[in-house]
Amino acid sequence: MSDSEMRILYVLTDLIAPLVAGYFIHQRKWISDAMMNRVIRFNIIVIYTLLSLLSFWVLKIDWELALVPLFGFFLILFPGAVGQIFFARHYPNPLDRGAYLVSAMLANIGTLGGVCAFILYSEQGFAYSQIIGTCQNVALVLLIFPLSQYFYLKATGSTRKSSPLRDFCNLFFSWNQICLLGMAAGIYLNLHGIERPDFLTPAFVWLVHVSAWFAMLPVGYLIDFRHARPYILATKSLYFIRFVVTPAATCLLAYFAFDSATIQNSMLIFASCPTAINAVIAARLYKLNIDLPVASFLATTALYLVLFFPVLFFVLHT
Repeated sequence: MSDSEMRILYVLTDLIAPLVAGYFIHQRKWISDAMMNRVIRFNIIVIYTLLSLLSFWVLKIDWELALVPLFGFFLILFPGAVGQIFFARHYPNPLDRGAYLVSAMLANIGTLGGVCAFILYSEQGFAYSQIIGTCQNVALVLLIFPLSQYFYLKATGSTRKSSPLRDFCNLFFSWNQICLLGMAAGIYLNLHGIERPDFLTPAFVWLVHVSAWFAMLPVGYLIDFRHARPYILATKSLYFIRFVVTPAATCLLAYFAFDSATIQNSMLIFASCPTAINAVIAARLYKLNIDLPVASFLATTALYLVLFFPVLFFVLHT
């Protein structure tokens, strides 16, 4: 059995297991909300920064790499446009419509997509996921949050009292973006021909496991089946967007944009990723219907882990 075939077990050990563990931790009240928030911040500030440094240190840097961020924004704007044009009108309440659109636009690429790309393409696949994830962070601040605010204002007619400039600075220039320094440091070492020591390869693999647990554990902690259950079937159009339309369009574009099969296949993995937990965060911040993105996250994540990615793995692997 090859190394990549062995890594398919990470779907169970690094993605499903921490989700289940987080859910039961919350049910048993073993960890406080404050402690779980510290886990999230430690993962973003420390683990993600180290992973970005190590992955970009060995990433092949060429002209094709410059196109990857464009796909990052495409994977946000395209599913959002499809959702707005064909499906959002079925949600007359602006709070529902806004929640639907952010669920369509935001995919779990930085965490789940990163682990899945690592399973097939090691450090190179993980590095691509971090580039796409960075694009999503930029779009979260510049597009998703203002869009969420628009639907909140449309529903309530109220205004937010906080300064837009202060909100932007707090969201964009924060410790949550420090992984960009890890990327920059990795690229610097890469371009200057400084080889990464061999002992850091197993360290990278170990950090991928830690990061996956620290990322998925809080997600399981936030799951509330009771409130999300009524929206599972109501959001079925999101399954079509996430697993059919967006992967098909991305696969076609990637075929013409990239010569590298690794990049093409990585883009397909990212295009089919389920709804991100950031959609839940945006809905919570701006008082949209939070149950809708939670339901979308639960259903699309379950389909991706149990069915879609295992099939994709064996198709791409062979």
